[in-house]
Amino acid sequence: MSTPPLASGPEGPGALRPLLDTVLDALRDGREVRGGPLPAGGPESVARRLRDAVADVLPEQGTEDALRVLIQALAEGAADPADPLCVAHLHCPPLAVATAADLAASALNPSMDSWDQAPAASELEALVTEALATEVYKRANEPHKSNKPRKSNESYKSTALVTTGGTESNQLALLLAREAYAGVRLICGANAHHSLLRAAWLLGLPDPVVVPAPAGVMDLAALDEALTDCGEQRLRREQGPRGSRSTLLVAATAGTTDAGLIDPLPDIADLCEAHGTRLHIDAAYGGGLLFSDHHRGKLDGLDRAHTVTLDLHKLGWQPVAAGLLAVKDPHDLDALDHRADYLNADDDTEAGLPDLLGRSLRTSRRPDILKVAVTLKTLGRTGLGALVDQVCARAVELADLVEAHPGFELYDPPTLSTVLFRPAEASDEAVATVRRTLLHEGRAVLGRALLDDRLWLKATLLNPHTRPGDLAALLKLVEGHTPR
Repeated sequence: MSTPPLASGPEGPGALRPLLDTVLDALRDGREVRGGPLPAGGPESVARRLRDAVADVLPEQGTEDALRVLIQALAEGAADPADPLCVAHLHCPPLAVATAADLAASALNPSMDSWDQAPAASELEALVTEALATEVYKRANEPHKSNKPRKSNESYKSTALVTTGGTESNQLALLLAREAYAGVRLICGANAHHSLLRAAWLLGLPDPVVVPAPAGVMDLAALDEALTDCGEQRLRREQGPRGSRSTLLVAATAGTTDAGLIDPLPDIADLCEAHGTRLHIDAAYGGGLLFSDHHRGKLDGLDRAHTVTLDLHKLGWQPVAAGLLAVKDPHDLDALDHRADYLNADDDTEAGLPDLLGRSLRTSRRPDILKVAVTLKTLGRTGLGALVDQVCARAVELADLVEAHPGFELYDPPTLSTVLFRPAEASDEAVATVRRTLLHEGRAVLGRALLDDRLWLKATLLNPHTRPGDLAALLKLVEGHTPR
């Protein structure tokens, strides 16, 4: 057997070209067999068909058609986020140009843990992360105009770290807060993403204080009370070993996963400043509004946070993964400094080789920034903003259809691109049954959200190609499958 060709090097493009034809044909054939947003038959049927296609995972002798067979099998059994009836989750259909860039990243295979493994990719990451951090912290990065003198350690050159998504970004935000002070305690809303509570547990922090969110967003009076109570407890403790007291970290949300709601960010920032408290904003979902002139105002107050979670595999149309953590003060990243002689020896760093280890808790990592850079350069702010505006407009259209239909109940007008609705007068059991039936039949992929002690169907619209007719078809499917 001859040695298999490589994806890079002089022969790489020639080796990849016929394989790409195989991949694209298999994706097409698998999509045609599936015929809808989800494979029909439920988990057992999908598992059986995949097992039949795979057969022996590690055969004694390899087979030449493995690429075609496995990709077609995966496509047949996929949930297709590009199907207008696949609207359950914050799971976007990736742009073709971003996916093509991701292929190049895989072929070149830079490893972002040392400059000599990723010379150009490391510079590209620095350029793009600085540009995106500037989008978040535009006002914070403006020239200092106040009569009040700037502190000697006050920095306004914001930056961002590339992460695998919102979960890693939120975890890093808590870690940076913990390391910047003698200790930290998290205060978040009941609407906060579960990854924040999990990160507090993982980092060994005290039990978080969870503030009520009765209307789906953090209650300001309850937050003020929690900050006051926790602040008094903090002041009773001795000063920390680093010469500074421990701090509280408020985590606000710009785009909840259940209803796409945005906490009152300016008011929360005011409370944090009044109480001398650090602020993190989880904008994994809503951060994409930064690209839209029409919707950007919904993120007022974002630039007042010490750290901000962004996730461009949501309202950024990137293949997973494409997360970021924007950091207002780059000195906070000093906590990530780490030395490994084979990667960032002191004399190499002093000689001018960039140190990449302090840019992540991971060592080997992909150049995920390439697909982001290609997308930003290809579409520009106007193009990305138009996509954001389109999906938000589709959400409004769906909400209008629901509200005009006597057989449905709307939770609330959408803030982002999420619409919650339910069949009128249906029980929670009936709502859950409708969703599972549509999943089992492969007809539609709807999410679920429990709010106000009631179960709602969730449509998260991230496909800019969705049309009003698709929305009407979705409601007709739900109506036709609702138990009477």
